[in-house]
Amino acid sequence: MLFNFSAQFVDQFTALNVFRYITFRTGGAMLTALIVSFVCGPYIIRLLKSYQTEGQPIREDGPEGHILTKAGTPTMGGFMILLALVLATLLWADLRNGYIWAALVVTVAFGLIGFFDDYAKVSLNNSKGIPGKLKLLLQIVFALAATIWIMSLTSSPLATSLALPFFKSVLIDLGWFFVVFGILVIVGASNAVNLTDGLDGLAIGPVMIAASVFAIISYLVGNSIFSDYLQVHYVPGAGELTVFCGALVGAGLGFLWFNAPPAMVFMGDTGSLSMGAALGSVSVVTKHELVLVIVGGLFVLETVSVIVQVVSFKLTGKRVFQMAPLHHHFEKKGWAEPTIVIRFWIIAMILALAGLATLKLR
Repeated sequence: MLFNFSAQFVDQFTALNVFRYITFRTGGAMLTALIVSFVCGPYIIRLLKSYQTEGQPIREDGPEGHILTKAGTPTMGGFMILLALVLATLLWADLRNGYIWAALVVTVAFGLIGFFDDYAKVSLNNSKGIPGKLKLLLQIVFALAATIWIMSLTSSPLATSLALPFFKSVLIDLGWFFVVFGILVIVGASNAVNLTDGLDGLAIGPVMIAASVFAIISYLVGNSIFSDYLQVHYVPGAGELTVFCGALVGAGLGFLWFNAPPAMVFMGDTGSLSMGAALGSVSVVTKHELVLVIVGGLFVLETVSVIVQVVSFKLTGKRVFQMAPLHHHFEKKGWAEPTIVIRFWIIAMILALAGLATLKLR
């Protein structure tokens, strides 16, 4: 909004040229989202508490300590993240950019799915929420629409192609199968973040780390000079997603203030599903879907732990982990919650650096 408004007066006021710089607007978006979270956070938490007298329902099969330490804490705190993210992006991004709208719409859409799931849990006072098949179907529908939208904005042959990390000129044209691949990336990322959101501050930290990496990737991929130098595929317009990712980092920092142990609010599916979808959509635009697997490796580990646990129990009747997802396994082993969270953040940072290394190792 500020970019589009300032463009009308740049000839009269040359100082407004600063709004042309993506880096400046990214910093502005990050700071705006942070301030919105800080200002609106206490009001949103009080509102959620007034409607959720018993807080988020705690899983009966979860760690025993959660019943004592987390009972009564309100959920749906992801609304705080979404509010800050959307306002900051609308204020600082170039609203003529189609990728911005695609990322915003898919993020909000997945947030709505999560909101209805959280609402069902709170209103029915159980941890089940809306039926899993219905939730997955809605995710696929929105991811399908988002993937086709992104493909329509991207020039050929990139629109339907998969880029491989470490290989500078390799493009695998998937044709219309790229639609299926895009759905898998967005829905997979969304649910992977959702599975990771089980401890105070655990999910939002790696989300911010991944968003920071993709802010860098978006900026480089959307710049013809840098993309040519690094020999990554140039995607015109993708650089504007740097602003979106910056806003996501700022909103995440603001939310973490209230979600740090002991949490005053949980993000719920409202936050986890939308944050994962945001990362997934950005990776599809920038043609770095496989790099997301590296950068978001912590989310992948959490998801794989659940898959391994379920498959092992159904085939052999034995569990590989004491409890899945993986963070609950370490809780069962006696690790303190802050220890698990900080160590998982460290893993996320290492994986983020590995993901960034793919930009140069070609």
